[in-house]
Amino acid sequence: MLNLTLLIKGLVGALLQVAFFGALLLIPAGTWQWTEANQFLYFYGLLTLISTVFLAIKAPRSLEARLEIPMSKSQPLSDRIATTFLLVFLVGWFVFIPVDIFHLKFLAPPQHIISVLGGILSLFGYGIMLTALYQNEFATTVVRDQSDRGHELRDTGLYGLVRHPFYAGFILFCLGMALWLQSYAALIAGLLPITALIGRIYAEETMLEEYLTGYKAYMSKVRYRIIPFIW
Repeated sequence: MLNLTLLIKGLVGALLQVAFFGALLLIPAGTWQWTEANQFLYFYGLLTLISTVFLAIKAPRSLEARLEIPMSKSQPLSDRIATTFLLVFLVGWFVFIPVDIFHLKFLAPPQHIISVLGGILSLFGYGIMLTALYQNEFATTVVRDQSDRGHELRDTGLYGLVRHPFYAGFILFCLGMALWLQSYAALIAGLLPITALIGRIYAEETMLEEYLTGYKAYMSKVRYRIIPFIW
C-alpha cells in the first residue's frame, strides 16, 4: 500500500533539493539565461520526482532511508567529520562551477559534443544511484547502527560488483555534470569532494565491519569499493 505521507515528504524534499542546486548554480552565475544549467535542473528535477514516486511504490524503505537527516546523534564521530567535509566541499564545488564559467574562466569550455557526452555520463551515474537505492533499503544518508531496521547485508546486483555502487554512480554524476555545464576546471576541482567521499567510505566500512554481520566476509568476496578491478 502506498504511503502518501512518505511520498509527499519525498516529493517536497526533491523539490527543495532542486531549488537548492538551482540557487548554488544560478545566483553565483548572476543570470538565469544559462542554457546548460537550466537543462540540468530540468532533467535532474524530472528524474528526481519520477525516482521518488518509483521508490515510494516499489521500495518505500529505501526512500525512507534516504530521507533521514544528513547528521544524526547516533552517527560515529569519524563519519560525522567525513560527512561535514564532504558537504562543505560539495557546496563549494557547485558554487565554483558558475564562478569559473562566468567569471574566472580558467580553461576553455568543452566542445558541444563533450558537453552532451557529459550529460549522458551524468544521467548514467544517476541511474546507477537509483538502482543502488532500489537494491538496498539500508543505504541511509548517515552511517549508523541500523539494527532497529533489521539491517541485512546486500551482496547481489550492483553490490555484487562493488561495495559502494551508490558512490560510484555519484562520482560519475558529478564528473558528467561538470562537462555538461562546460567547465574543465570544475572537472579537476571535483577531486576535492571525491577525496572527502573516499574518507567517508573508510569511516563507513569501519562501522559496517563492527555492526553488520557478514560484512568482513563480503569485503573479501567483493574486493573493489567503487571501481571494478581498480579500487
